[in-house]
Amino acid sequence: MIGGPVLTAKEVIKLLNDLGFVEIRQKGSHKQFRHKDGRQTTVPCHQGRDISPILLRQIAKDIGLTFNDFVNAGK
Repeated sequence: MIGGPVLTAKEVIKLLNDLGFVEIRQKGSHKQFRHKDGRQTTVPCHQGRDISPILLRQIAKDIGLTFNDFVNAGK
């Protein structure tokens, strides 16, 4: 079983912003973020729904960080 923290989209966006990512566009409920070095990822922003640890791991992989480094980026 894959476990870990569950974060809201707002929390994930804050972590990405802290890491230097900016929102480049939104299509429906999905926001795309890009770093000046070219890394990018997409965050689903569904109201009232959290982002699962599995998706958090994918976002971390997209931006080249380990899962732990990503979820601890704001600390």
